[in-house]
Amino acid sequence: MHTITDYQNYFISHLSEQQIIKEPTHLYEPIDYILQLGGKRLRPVLVLMTAEIFGESYTNALDAALAIEVFHNFSLVHDDIMDAAPLRRGKETVHEKWDVNTGILSGDAMLINAYQCFEGYEGDLFRELTVLFSKTAMQVCEGQQYDVDFETREDVTIAEYLHMIAYKTAVLVGAAMQMGAIIAQATTESKEAVYEFGRLLGIAFQLQDDYLDAFGDPATFGKQVGGDIIENKKTYLYLKAMEMATENQQKQLAGLYTLHPEDPAEKIQTVMQIFEDTGAKEATREAIQTYTDKAFQVLVDLPIAAASKQQLQSFGEQLMYRTV
Repeated sequence: MHTITDYQNYFISHLSEQQIIKEPTHLYEPIDYILQLGGKRLRPVLVLMTAEIFGESYTNALDAALAIEVFHNFSLVHDDIMDAAPLRRGKETVHEKWDVNTGILSGDAMLINAYQCFEGYEGDLFRELTVLFSKTAMQVCEGQQYDVDFETREDVTIAEYLHMIAYKTAVLVGAAMQMGAIIAQATTESKEAVYEFGRLLGIAFQLQDDYLDAFGDPATFGKQVGGDIIENKKTYLYLKAMEMATENQQKQLAGLYTLHPEDPAEKIQTVMQIFEDTGAKEATREAIQTYTDKAFQVLVDLPIAAASKQQLQSFGEQLMYRTV
């Protein structure tokens, strides 16, 4: 059995073998830049790991893993433009390092390239992978639109927010795992179960990301801490705070989420204090635990070796307690 680090190294080696930079360089250099920024490589690792859990060599899943990683980074390039984000993984975002037009076009090229990664798979395997990929890609776009819409809505519910992050983030984690199972030709029941495990883990992952955006360590988080607060995003922390707050706290928080100060430091600090005083900070930690536990429950009936179940559970626990 391979370790998470093994799978990361196998994927990075495969990525390094790709000839990314070519003419016109202004199209391809930003693609190489964002793909080389690193990150956790969560999704490609899950493709490789799941393939092996169901009895297939990880080598046959490398191209699918690459497709998932290219698509994920494409979405980040465009999301960063929409959010006017200055940093990604502690480095300049693509549109900051080059310009917005370059970010849009290079992102478009990445989406096309993600589909090209499936061209080595034949027949029914190719069809099943691309059908899942297309469905997932559309859900990610829908999730992003919900995210944008929520910025100007005052009546977003927690249920709506969870639906949004399920589409924007969690379905891609689920699809990564299901692709590994598809390549391994697992049973329909196993493919569906491992997708659900990934989806639930993806929700926990995004809730943890929301938490770290406010309460993470700037030295390790890799993005601008307080970015969601600056953008007035209705995250789980915000919605839970509004649910648990006094009337005065609700008015204060709602008022803060209409402001766009040049120096947002005081706004960020005040909002973080409200998150803490209302209990929203702790409630978010509890929600992360709840969705992680739900994911682990799916593993109980999954027909895989006990060692494989333990590996998936350990992976989930690492995500829950991460600081980056």
